[in-house]
Amino acid sequence: MEFRQHVSLAPFTTFEIGGPARWFVEATTESDIEAAVDFAKERKLRLFVLGGGSNVLVSDAGFDGLVLHIALRGIERSAAILSAAAGEDWDALVSSSVATDLAGIECLSGIPGTVGGTPVQNVGAYGQEVSRTIRTVRAFDRATRKWVDLNNVACGFSYRRSRFNQGPDRDRFIVSRVTYALAQNVPASVTYADLKHYFKNQGVADPCLQQVREAVLSIRLGKGMVVTPDHPERRSAGSFFKNPVVSAAKLPHIAEAAKLPEAEVPRYPAGAEEVKLPAAWLLEHAGFVKGYRQGAAAVSTRHTLALTNQGGATAAEIAALRDTIQTRVRELFGVALEPEPVWVA
Repeated sequence: MEFRQHVSLAPFTTFEIGGPARWFVEATTESDIEAAVDFAKERKLRLFVLGGGSNVLVSDAGFDGLVLHIALRGIERSAAILSAAAGEDWDALVSSSVATDLAGIECLSGIPGTVGGTPVQNVGAYGQEVSRTIRTVRAFDRATRKWVDLNNVACGFSYRRSRFNQGPDRDRFIVSRVTYALAQNVPASVTYADLKHYFKNQGVADPCLQQVREAVLSIRLGKGMVVTPDHPERRSAGSFFKNPVVSAAKLPHIAEAAKLPEAEVPRYPAGAEEVKLPAAWLLEHAGFVKGYRQGAAAVSTRHTLALTNQGGATAAEIAALRDTIQTRVRELFGVALEPEPVWVA
């Protein structure tokens, strides 16, 4: 375990953007995590935990503290229970689960990042959320300096949120391992409209897990949401804004602002008198169409919700485009858009 200084963070992020970390260390064991926490505490350094770098935007100035890169490896299986170390590649885990006929995360194919980030963000896509399968999360509690195994309820999951990224316990826990309870001999999940449309066009009535995985990857690739080395718009963090949940009473105003009948405003039930709106729809109707560009920062040409580094973009340029979008959507629709990527500065 080596503590290094002035390490560029750009290569560790999918945006390929970011200044240096004052201190940087990679943890391959749980003991390494404890040692890193001690190192930061002794020197009164801020500590940032970095996984796959797929959900962060690092400032051009970098991070004036210790960046702890989680690189723990190891996967264990017992029947339909999968236990994976936080540094394992997420999509590789999905691929292996599908190959062994374990259902529950097949629709989460193609999402970049590592296992440790899945409970933090409560990763979800195409009708599935990882919280539905998580049994326990093993983590180091920085407040008590003890290792804990938190059950599903204790993780406080909600839409794109968890105890790990919201509220008073945010940044308190460092995830080292996640255990998933999957299912054997059950049908694949095909509830999302895009998937239903895909299989209807393919003439497939009862797709297997592998077919669903391939369909999700195909759809995501078409939207530029699969990170590949040769993709011209690979430098992004995927969906940049969360789908906002608003009062249903706001729908008439939103429809009027979009110059559409209220019935044509897409929405999904989200609780008592609330609806979830597609953030991509809001962006498009606010004028931020595919390919919209400010300097080297742009809206993806394939998916409205992805902000991209077109090559040489700075964090400041991505942040400026983010702010422009948020301001316009708020002024036009009265809706506050919340970014998904964590701002690291």
